[in-house]
Amino acid sequence: MTPDPRTIATEVRAVYREWEQRPLERSCTGSGDCCRFRATGRTPFLTKGEALVAALAWRAAGRTEVPASPDGACPFLKNNRCQIYEGRPFGCRTHFCDAAGGPATRKEVRDLIQRLEDIDHRLGGNGGVNLPGAVAAAMASLGRRR
Repeated sequence: MTPDPRTIATEVRAVYREWEQRPLERSCTGSGDCCRFRATGRTPFLTKGEALVAALAWRAAGRTEVPASPDGACPFLKNNRCQIYEGRPFGCRTHFCDAAGGPATRKEVRDLIQRLEDIDHRLGGNGGVNLPGAVAAAMASLGRRR
């Protein structure tokens, strides 16, 4: 039996909330610099649960497809703003962006990553997939559930 997407999304959002409650000095500057994957050489990899949350946020904005990004930026970046900010993935939340405080250490996030990986395993995932591909697959999966 396939888990209910809303239940999974609730579990993933609980991980995100726990991260936000940790006393770590991080601050998103909103510059969008870290969202330029080709320029930074870093593309977030998402578990299936994270991709589902991002896809639900994108769909809530009325979108049905993940757009191509010819400049190598995040497909959800528009005018230097994340269009799915509340649904952004864990990698974006842990601010691998230098301007926001640099990457969180593995020790700081190990337990949360484990929870996301456990959700991924329950969904039949095999670990992280690059952001555009992961969210496109989640969008396709949601489209089949109508």
